[in-house]
Amino acid sequence: MLKAIKVRLYPTTEQQTALSKSFGCARWYWNYALNACIQHYDQTGKSKSLSIYKGLLPQLKVEYSWLKQDCYSSVLQCVAINLDKAYKNFFDGRAKFPKFKSKFDKQSIQYPQSVTVVGDKLKIPKIGEVKAVFHRPIKGTIKTVTISKNPTDKYFASVLIQVESTDNKLDGDKILGIDLGLKDFAIVHDGEEVTKYSNPKCLLRHERNITRKQKKFARKVKGSKSRQKQKKIVAKVHERVSNSRQDFLHKLSRKLVNESQIIVVENLNVKGMIRNRKLSKSISDVGWGMFVNFLSYKLKDNDCQLVEIGRFFPSSKTCSCCGHIMDTLPLDIREWDCPSCGSHHDRDGNASQNIRTEGLRILSMDGGNPVLAESRRSKTNKPQGGKAFVDETGSLHRPARAV
Repeated sequence: MLKAIKVRLYPTTEQQTALSKSFGCARWYWNYALNACIQHYDQTGKSKSLSIYKGLLPQLKVEYSWLKQDCYSSVLQCVAINLDKAYKNFFDGRAKFPKFKSKFDKQSIQYPQSVTVVGDKLKIPKIGEVKAVFHRPIKGTIKTVTISKNPTDKYFASVLIQVESTDNKLDGDKILGIDLGLKDFAIVHDGEEVTKYSNPKCLLRHERNITRKQKKFARKVKGSKSRQKQKKIVAKVHERVSNSRQDFLHKLSRKLVNESQIIVVENLNVKGMIRNRKLSKSISDVGWGMFVNFLSYKLKDNDCQLVEIGRFFPSSKTCSCCGHIMDTLPLDIREWDCPSCGSHHDRDGNASQNIRTEGLRILSMDGGNPVLAESRRSKTNKPQGGKAFVDETGSLHRPARAV
């Protein structure tokens, strides 16, 4: 089983310079190979193969000596492999056309080998031993290590390791139905009672601060040092929003997974829902897709199941007592009475109960197979073999410990 662990790096000034050179070499080779492939396709109508990408390297290293001096050779080979994958994903309809990379965006390089853990440091070829904060021990065989630098100049390493499957069965035995919303983020029904978890609204809490700093950034002269400094300040606010959102989603998903064996959710069409101009910002901020993804890999790690019911199932309009389906039920109606049996329903609580009931029906079907999170990926033609899941890392902005 593949498992990815993200750790914070604290390189020295010299190591930062070496990493910048490696980032630059990898970025330059990506842009060079992508441009060559585009020109070749325009002339012949065919794309280049992986062997041609790699075949460019020996001659380029002779022509541009800094490619050999400043960058580890395997890093450039990984660039060729990743570009080939990007083209395959584009032609298979799984991704958009590959883009040229800029030095002003997020930077990353990948090491397929020769990276080892030495105490509390990560030993990287041509970089040296970089201080790292390991929130958990690295157990298993290291497959690849991806070094990245975000817009706020923080360095991270994503360590992909091969581990043996372990029995992680927990004490939780509940079957939960979850209705995701905007006013309340998650409405959970466990068969007996309804529990609501409020929406933290991470972006809304920082929106005023973002607006003020964005205006200040827009007034800066393009290309000036003060503009670059202000850009980093804006990026820090956005990073704070992202960290608070992920912290909430990780903690809630872990709590629900520890309590349950099966979780039932709706397969929401988030891309279609954000076309609503009035709700697009709130839907983008709430992070439904990320939450379902967290539930998916944590349940899979515990040998539990995630069941996704169809997006057109009328969970809100169906009476959980008698099964009567309302013709219409506008969003502003939060409570309603069933015209058939007279039962009074809370809109979200009733929906979560119906979602749980529908999930149980799918599980009880003779010969049926529950709709797991992996099947949701297969609907978009994404590869499933060897999929790694991200392990929780705790606080990624934890300050460096004293040496």
